[in-house]
Amino acid sequence: MIKLNGLHLLLTYQCTFECEHCFVWGSPWQSGTMTVADIRTILSQAKEAGSVEWIYFEGGEPFLYYQTMLSGINQAFELGFKVGVVTNSYWATSDEDALLWLTPLAGKIDDLTISSDLFHFSEKVSRQSKCVTKAAEQLNIPLGIISIEQPEIEALSFVGQIPSAASSIMFRGRAAEKLAPKVPHYPAEQFTTCPHENLADPGRVHVDPYGDLHICQGISLGNLFASDLKTIWAEFDPINHPIISALLDGGPFRLAKDNNIPTEGKYADACHFCFETRKLLRSQYPDTLKPDQMYAVTG
Repeated sequence: MIKLNGLHLLLTYQCTFECEHCFVWGSPWQSGTMTVADIRTILSQAKEAGSVEWIYFEGGEPFLYYQTMLSGINQAFELGFKVGVVTNSYWATSDEDALLWLTPLAGKIDDLTISSDLFHFSEKVSRQSKCVTKAAEQLNIPLGIISIEQPEIEALSFVGQIPSAASSIMFRGRAAEKLAPKVPHYPAEQFTTCPHENLADPGRVHVDPYGDLHICQGISLGNLFASDLKTIWAEFDPINHPIISALLDGGPFRLAKDNNIPTEGKYADACHFCFETRKLLRSQYPDTLKPDQMYAVTG
């Protein structure tokens, strides 16, 4: 049986930044934010599922809805989950301010991960990240820093959760549109695996403000507001899933071939090919390739 260990809540699609590398098209203009009641429902389902140990609050930028995030952290902590938060630390404008924002989280979160790179600030190690680091040390909050390199710089790729180290871009989401044209492209037939996600046994998934459960951004396994996490996970069958089965069998190239999508083009990486293919398949798989926010479709 596939064990689900972590549930990552995309608290909001809104963000203070509009980074070119963003998977979820975070932006000040995005829509979609969880309510306190939504979080309560999701956490209740996570507890009922039995195997979930970690709850993360992400975005977009979760600190934009600070009180809602704090309520969610308190709920998760009281339910016995390990709690993590991912933020761009826009709010840490001084040492004093960083301490003020983080003090209510002390003793309740087991991981604080901040993004600091040239996509977010004018320097890789921002002033804000330095303020957060100082406050986190003072409050004994475990801290990690995510840094994504610019597209022309070689860096390590990764599988699953983004590590706290300089990492390479995955060309999906906004990166497929904004950054893919800046790097070399390769023939489609090279991309016969999914190198960045363990689709057969993912361990962790994301849930967005609409309840969609993402095994990878834009590939939904079901909706937590229509069903429940335990049921969706029990019914998850990667071998027979219309999108995942093809990716497991032969990567984006197989997904395109199985659905009569042209494969003569060239792409920056497997994510780029997969994302562009999925965009073409959305009308064929409307219950799986969603929501619009993940594909830069706004109403």
